[in-house]
Amino acid sequence: MQSEQTLVNDILSGNHGAFRGLVQQYERLVRQIVYRLVSNEADREDIAQDVFVKVYQNLGEFRGDCKLSSWIGRIAYNTALNHLQKKRPDLYDDHAPADRSLDCESGDWCGPDQFSEDRDLSRRLHEEIDRLPVHYGIVLTLFHLCEMRYEEISEIIQLPVGTVKSHLFRARKALKERLLARYDMEELWQTGS
Repeated sequence: MQSEQTLVNDILSGNHGAFRGLVQQYERLVRQIVYRLVSNEADREDIAQDVFVKVYQNLGEFRGDCKLSSWIGRIAYNTALNHLQKKRPDLYDDHAPADRSLDCESGDWCGPDQFSEDRDLSRRLHEEIDRLPVHYGIVLTLFHLCEMRYEEISEIIQLPVGTVKSHLFRARKALKERLLARYDMEELWQTGS
């Protein structure tokens, strides 16, 4: 795998294939951030595309003093926040998109029953994460779904690492409380197993 700076240099020298590779590599990250912040499904795709336009236009400014994923994540975060400030929609969407799902836990093929149970558990988790305050949902998403380190999340959302850790702790606690209050524990375990 080529280094981030080599990838940036290839794109800056006009290699369109390298930019397509960058989009494919970071598309999931951008979508996770944008989809967590923006509830209007019609706007999400436009914002995600706008993020990559901004990445392309500003790639010459990438200095390499942070990871490329952090830099792109920051652009996605700011673009989504700017959109929200302009539109001022309801930040708490009570309906998670139907296309969110998790693979079976084993990573292997699973039968329709297991897939349905995993999808139901995933849907429930995403619905409850969507009901958390936005800053908790974004930290949970970046840490658990995007598998980012505290320092990377700190760079993206421009908060100190200690605050990121605190938000993550509080988000997990709030999520657990919401799940316990809303669902019978036995029901959750049976669905998830």
